[in-house]
Amino acid sequence: MNDAVGAAGGAAVQGASPLRWLVLALAALAVSSSYYESDVIGSVADLLGRQRGFTQSQIGMLNAAIYYPNIILALFNGVLIDRFGASRVALWSAVIGVAGAVLTASGEPYGVMVAGRVLFGVSEGAIFIALVAGLAQWFPRNGIALATSLFLSLARVGSYAENKSTTWAHALFDRGWQPPLWLGAVITVAGLAAAVVYYLVDRHYRPAAGRVSRGPPRLAWRDLVGFDMSYWWILGLHVLYASVFFPFRQTYALEYFQHVKGLTLQQAGNANSWVFFAAIFVTPVFGLLADRLGHRALMLVFGTALLPLSFVVLGGTSLSLWVTTVMMGISWSLVPAVIWPSTTLIVPPQRLGTALGLITLIQALGIALANNAAGGLADFVHAGAANPAGYAVMVWFFFILSLVALASAVLLWRRESGPDGHGLEDARKLTQEAT
Repeated sequence: MNDAVGAAGGAAVQGASPLRWLVLALAALAVSSSYYESDVIGSVADLLGRQRGFTQSQIGMLNAAIYYPNIILALFNGVLIDRFGASRVALWSAVIGVAGAVLTASGEPYGVMVAGRVLFGVSEGAIFIALVAGLAQWFPRNGIALATSLFLSLARVGSYAENKSTTWAHALFDRGWQPPLWLGAVITVAGLAAAVVYYLVDRHYRPAAGRVSRGPPRLAWRDLVGFDMSYWWILGLHVLYASVFFPFRQTYALEYFQHVKGLTLQQAGNANSWVFFAAIFVTPVFGLLADRLGHRALMLVFGTALLPLSFVVLGGTSLSLWVTTVMMGISWSLVPAVIWPSTTLIVPPQRLGTALGLITLIQALGIALANNAAGGLADFVHAGAANPAGYAVMVWFFFILSLVALASAVLLWRRESGPDGHGLEDARKLTQEAT
């Protein structure tokens, strides 16, 4: 999700501590465990349908549930970080995440699973923002872009490992729907351990320039309006892109690959995992290209265009499944690497926190609604192993939604190419900001 607040960070840190790389490693481990748990439902979706009798709507709700808390809490997470400190909020979030994962793995009745996913969503929505804010206190301004790119890349390891779990932990899947969920809970405990060590290191060794005075939290509601059109176009792209990618890849892709493409669970998990594997290595490359070459809005158009094209290939051709995997992998590597730094260029620094909070809020709502809508459509046409053709309506849904995302990207590019642009197409912009 959820990849929020890329380079939104704080003051420059002069004389950066060598411990910053340890902090980056700990933050990456903590967020990777969160990404792993976020994706666990997709891998057991078919098992939940066969062994528990869950409908597509119920399965969709289990993933939608982790986004609903952000609709309420997104604007306040940044305030909590400012008030209590990034490392402390990250620690609190990790504790809540473990509790949510345990409830989810308990699994019965269905309401307990939903409650667990909601509780985990409270954690998932806060820990990423807290960890990125924490990195900004440890890394100098001219190094935070690289640190954030590496952080995003390492975060993908969690998603990749979860999708590959159908192979390396196949013995657990052979035992049914519940053991893989308990594995996810154990991995969140590892993330909690990393958050504890990060908190202790940050508390005792954070560079002086990264220390800020704490004041009463303040949220200026008037700042929720008044952004210019570039902000609204990029907000639309944030929301719509995430509302296609996460519901499909997290919730429905493995079932679709099994029921429509005839893959085994292990084959489906492997195919889906390569989208995240590619992002581990390629995300920093696209970030570097954007810094060196500019044309950031144009890059977003290209990356977003791959999304509807991948659904055309997936649902309308007999080409290998790997074709769409490569297309979506490139898209998922490019768009997050460019969109968050671009957002920081569009919004004035003094309003950046509010702007990112609003994006996170609406993005969470969009992902949750898209999960529920796709599941409802699949249920309406009785899509499943006995009716593979029924999944066509879901593919059409994601295709149309991705076209609207592409329209937002094109409109952003058009505006940024004109006199009202913010320098997204200028290769020198970030260099000037860093100096």
